[in-house]
Amino acid sequence: MSRTHRLFQMMQTLRRLSPPVTARRLADEMGMSLRTIYRDIDALRGIGAVIDGEAGFGYTLIEDAALPPLGFEDDELEALVLGLRDVAVIGDPSLARAARSALAKIRARVPPRQAHRLQHAVLDAHRFAPQPVIRIDVSLLREATWDEVSVRFAYRDAEGSHTVRRVDPLGLVYLDRSNVLLAWCHLRNDFRTFRLDRMESLERTDLSFRPKRVPLLREHLDRIRCEIAPPAEDRARSD
Repeated sequence: MSRTHRLFQMMQTLRRLSPPVTARRLADEMGMSLRTIYRDIDALRGIGAVIDGEAGFGYTLIEDAALPPLGFEDDELEALVLGLRDVAVIGDPSLARAARSALAKIRARVPPRQAHRLQHAVLDAHRFAPQPVIRIDVSLLREATWDEVSVRFAYRDAEGSHTVRRVDPLGLVYLDRSNVLLAWCHLRNDFRTFRLDRMESLERTDLSFRPKRVPLLREHLDRIRCEIAPPAEDRARSD
């Protein structure tokens, strides 16, 4: 790891963890020696970061001179906090970490009054029904979806039947009780929705379906909307 990257990672860690952050905690988080942590704190202070504290008491990032302030209305800030905290609850591990990191970045760039408001927000997100355990690497699935390449995985349906599927991943949807993949399935030659917790042995292929993802996703979503929409006579009665 280069020194520049290490200093950047330390800033991110100071933003993410609840202050004050001890040197030992920083060393454990970053896999560094205490001597390196002390030296990097001095280096960050030397380039303009305002870091309060000292060895034995912990450190608090007061101001990051490298980042300009962001302007948000208070309601916008509340919406960001709630949305990112919800992602931290329902997202896969890498997405949850990204949400917490994004919150730390926002806190570092808003004015002090709003930073306090963000740190002690009155809104939070919880899910009392536990999410099913997901055994695949969802970050790999997201990457394949963006790159528009097919993936292959073993799948167990609601009846317990096992199949091997090759699909074109179109999008991920995070529902109340499960997370699902919207895809074009080559086995069924049709659109299908797959629960992530029923997928195993995910692998990325070299088969590209670019540039079909967006139009296929629109078609898939249109079909879902038609399937869940009430019949025309029901709609007429409700009017």
